Amino acid sequence: MAGRGGRRGREHEQDEQRAGTGAGRPDDRREALAAAVVEVLGEGAVLRDAQRRALEALAHADTLLVARSGAGKTAVYQIASRLAGGLTLVVSPLVALQRDQARTLAEGGQRAGLVNSTLRAAEQAEALRAAAAGDLDLLLLAPEQLARPATTEALAAADVRLVVVDEAHVVSDWGHDFRPDYLQLGAAARAAGAERLLALTATASPAVRRDVVERLGLRDPEVVVDDVDRPNIHLAVRAAGDRAARDRAVVDEVVAACEGGCCGIVYVQTRAEVDAVADALERRGLAPARYHGGLSPDERYAVADLFLDGTLDLVVATSAFGMGVDRPDVRFVVHAGPSGSLDAYYQEVGRAGRDGEPAWALLVHTGTDSSLGRFHASGGGPRTSTVRAVVPALQRAGEAGLTRAELAEEADVSPRTLSRVLGALVQVGVAAPAEDGRTRWVDGDATGTEVAEVLAAERERRRRLDESAVEMVERYAGTDDCRRRLLLELLGEEHPQRCGACDSCDAGTARDVEDAAWRSGQRVRHGRFGDGVVASVDTETVTVLFEDEGYKTLGVRLVEEHDLLESA
Repeated sequence: MAGRGGRRGREHEQDEQRAGTGAGRPDDRREALAAAVVEVLGEGAVLRDAQRRALEALAHADTLLVARSGAGKTAVYQIASRLAGGLTLVVSPLVALQRDQARTLAEGGQRAGLVNSTLRAAEQAEALRAAAAGDLDLLLLAPEQLARPATTEALAAADVRLVVVDEAHVVSDWGHDFRPDYLQLGAAARAAGAERLLALTATASPAVRRDVVERLGLRDPEVVVDDVDRPNIHLAVRAAGDRAARDRAVVDEVVAACEGGCCGIVYVQTRAEVDAVADALERRGLAPARYHGGLSPDERYAVADLFLDGTLDLVVATSAFGMGVDRPDVRFVVHAGPSGSLDAYYQEVGRAGRDGEPAWALLVHTGTDSSLGRFHASGGGPRTSTVRAVVPALQRAGEAGLTRAELAEEADVSPRTLSRVLGALVQVGVAAPAEDGRTRWVDGDATGTEVAEVLAAERERRRRLDESAVEMVERYAGTDDCRRRLLLELLGEEHPQRCGACDSCDAGTARDVEDAAWRSGQRVRHGRFGDGVVASVDTETVTVLFEDEGYKTLGVRLVEEHDLLESA
């Protein structure tokens, strides 16, 4: 892609010395990195090992960095942006998160702009103009914004070097059902001229990492995984007979915790529960803020800002709250009912204790709480009639492909519906977004009906995987073994010893797992379920994440007696 006014050509010699492009001598790269670290973090700052490995990897490859909350992921992309030069696009899933990031970047002396749905058209146009003119270092936007023709046309004149996908786990959590434009990000990044993609997240199981790599189209990526353990957070679970008893237990725990004036977050599952729990806390003399997706943007921003500056110390919220919220002194996170997956649960728990001081997390649940997670896990896909309209239109276009606007007109579907269909078609590999912004058909002469059947089969596979992820949350809630070991191993880390900082360890029911026949991360094969990866091991069971069936927990004795698993 030609840079603005031929800049890319005129600065070729300078580009060869950039640490971020992989060119230049090693000494030059080290000096550039050291200088960028000082600019972002200050004199005397030392990078964490995972930060350094990610930045070194980014010099020659697309990179996925998985590092716990508070480990400095934002600093990684700030430094990477300075190394890359030109313009960095930062894709963030939530407007509130974009606002927080833009404020942080401005405080660090970098020129950042925003393009999102809350801004007036004139404001968005001005941000894009500034990006194209070289007046910005970073531009923050949502995946849907990057997919818009007006955005891609405006950025064609910009000197885009790097695309950062923050909170990249949402590519897996939302991409297959809620946010189909995430599946177009890889091609959109290349179309914008990006030399590298950097994906960042605090927690990601091996399955989520694979999703991120595949769905963002990372090319021969380096995957850097830091230790995600947060040993200062005590983990506990309490069972309740019904939802009323659950909510009473939550309120009692929070009231007791707040007697000392500490800061905390209460997560509930629905908007109605936000009001019910907040009302109960108010009757007990507390003043919680409320946060959920039904509030106006201004109301949500006000709560987040007041919580971050310390004016508010207690928030009752759905999962809409917290992504990007970085307050160091949160002392507790309480869940009234489980999250939809352990990845999501650990993301939310990780908002406690970021200052390294002792904190605690409590899940209070009933036997029926997970039904909501199963409902969300069973989300549908595009209608067969819509698929039948879009597929022939793409096939007729041949290798030339179609822009989104052309395809929407040809198939007579709305842009929103088209986005959903294209996401599904790309996911199963029958269509592919190209760097010129067009989508091309890549799977021969299959009929629309045949493709609809393929999509239905893929939805069923995803349903099994999502259902099994909900079951792993239930297993975490029901175990009397070490909760931290189970949680971390399901997130891809090996922790055979008891943690000593969960209620199971407190009660003496947790057990060390030494000399087990299977280890976390080991690839195995099962005669019925196919290939998979060992997710966690305890003295009585082994849990395997199978590629097509999701998580399955097998008894160790049966596995050994009947040779149910073999190394793959």
